[in-house]
Amino acid sequence: MPDDDLVFKALADPTRRFLLDLLFERDGRTLTELESQVEMTRFGVMKHLKLLEEAGLVVARKEGREKRHFLNPVPIRQIHDRWIDKYTERQVSALLELKNELEGEEP
Repeated sequence: MPDDDLVFKALADPTRRFLLDLLFERDGRTLTELESQVEMTRFGVMKHLKLLEEAGLVVARKEGREKRHFLNPVPIRQIHDRWIDKYTERQVSALLELKNELEGEEP
Protein backbone atom coordinates (compact mmCIF):
# COMPACT_ATOMS: atom_id res chain seq x y z
CA MET A 1 0.00 0.00 0.00
CA PRO A 2 1.41 3.41 -0.91
CA ASP A 3 2.40 5.70 1.93
CA ASP A 4 -0.20 8.45 2.38
CA ASP A 5 2.54 11.01 2.94
CA LEU A 6 4.13 10.24 -0.42
CA VAL A 7 0.77 10.53 -2.17
CA PHE A 8 -0.05 13.83 -0.47
CA LYS A 9 3.42 15.17 -1.30
CA ALA A 10 3.03 14.12 -4.93
CA LEU A 11 -0.41 15.71 -5.21
CA ALA A 12 0.73 18.94 -3.54
CA ASP A 13 2.58 20.14 -6.62
CA PRO A 14 0.56 21.67 -9.51
CA THR A 15 2.98 20.37 -12.16
CA ARG A 16 2.60 16.80 -10.90
CA ARG A 17 -1.19 17.17 -10.83
CA PHE A 18 -1.03 18.44 -14.42
CA LEU A 19 1.06 15.41 -15.45
CA LEU A 20 -1.53 13.14 -13.82
CA ASP A 21 -4.28 14.97 -15.72
CA LEU A 22 -2.39 14.40 -18.97
CA LEU A 23 -2.12 10.69 -18.22
CA PHE A 24 -5.80 10.59 -17.31
CA GLU A 25 -6.62 12.07 -20.73
CA ARG A 26 -4.41 9.58 -22.54
CA ASP A 27 -2.51 6.87 -20.75
CA GLY A 28 0.81 5.46 -21.90
CA ARG A 29 2.59 8.70 -22.78
CA THR A 30 6.34 8.89 -23.22
CA LEU A 31 8.61 11.36 -21.46
CA THR A 32 8.92 13.32 -24.70
CA GLU A 33 5.12 13.59 -25.02
CA LEU A 34 4.76 14.75 -21.41
CA GLU A 35 7.69 17.15 -21.67
CA SER A 36 6.13 18.86 -24.69
CA GLN A 37 3.12 19.83 -22.56
CA VAL A 38 4.98 21.67 -19.78
CA GLU A 39 7.43 24.54 -19.71
CA MET A 40 10.37 22.85 -18.02
CA THR A 41 13.40 20.83 -18.87
CA ARG A 42 13.35 17.14 -19.60
CA PHE A 43 15.26 16.59 -16.36
CA GLY A 44 12.60 18.52 -14.42
CA VAL A 45 9.81 16.38 -15.85
CA MET A 46 11.82 13.24 -15.04
CA LYS A 47 12.14 14.35 -11.40
CA HIS A 48 8.38 14.89 -11.15
CA LEU A 49 7.65 11.52 -12.75
CA LYS A 50 10.06 9.80 -10.35
CA LEU A 51 8.22 11.24 -7.36
CA LEU A 52 4.87 10.20 -8.87
CA GLU A 53 6.23 6.68 -9.37
CA GLU A 54 7.52 6.52 -5.78
CA ALA A 55 4.04 7.49 -4.58
CA GLY A 56 2.52 4.74 -6.73
CA LEU A 57 0.52 7.22 -8.82
CA VAL A 58 2.38 6.45 -12.04
CA VAL A 59 3.62 3.13 -13.36
CA ALA A 60 6.29 3.12 -16.06
CA ARG A 61 6.85 0.32 -18.55
CA LYS A 62 9.62 0.01 -21.11
CA GLU A 63 8.55 -0.72 -24.65
CA GLY A 64 11.61 -1.11 -26.81
CA ARG A 65 13.62 2.09 -26.52
CA GLU A 66 10.71 4.04 -25.04
CA LYS A 67 9.40 4.21 -21.51
CA ARG A 68 5.65 4.69 -21.27
CA HIS A 69 3.92 6.16 -18.23
CA PHE A 70 0.54 5.01 -16.99
CA LEU A 71 -1.77 6.51 -14.38
CA ASN A 72 -2.50 4.37 -11.33
CA PRO A 73 -5.64 5.89 -9.73
CA VAL A 74 -5.73 3.44 -6.80
CA PRO A 75 -3.71 5.58 -4.35
CA ILE A 76 -5.95 8.59 -5.06
CA ARG A 77 -9.02 6.47 -4.38
CA GLN A 78 -7.47 5.21 -1.15
CA ILE A 79 -6.84 8.80 -0.07
CA HIS A 80 -10.44 9.64 -0.94
CA ASP A 81 -11.82 6.70 1.01
CA ARG A 82 -9.54 7.30 3.99
CA TRP A 83 -9.57 11.07 4.29
CA ILE A 84 -12.43 12.61 2.33
CA ASP A 85 -15.32 10.16 2.30
CA LYS A 86 -15.43 9.63 6.05
CA TYR A 87 -15.55 13.36 6.74
CA THR A 88 -18.36 14.09 4.31
CA GLU A 89 -20.60 11.05 4.90
CA ARG A 90 -22.42 12.58 7.87
CA GLN A 91 -23.20 15.83 6.08
CA VAL A 92 -24.45 14.08 2.96
CA SER A 93 -26.62 11.74 5.03
CA ALA A 94 -28.07 14.71 6.92
CA LEU A 95 -28.82 16.54 3.67
CA LEU A 96 -30.54 13.48 2.21
CA GLU A 97 -32.64 13.09 5.35
CA LEU A 98 -33.59 16.77 5.21
CA LYS A 99 -34.46 16.50 1.51
CA ASN A 100 -36.64 13.45 2.12
CA GLU A 101 -38.35 15.13 5.08
CA LEU A 102 -39.05 18.33 3.17
CA GLU A 103 -40.31 16.43 0.16
CA GLY A 104 -42.42 14.15 2.35
CA GLU A 105 -40.60 11.01 1.23
CA GLU A 106 -39.81 8.00 3.34
CA PRO A 107 -36.09 7.29 3.91
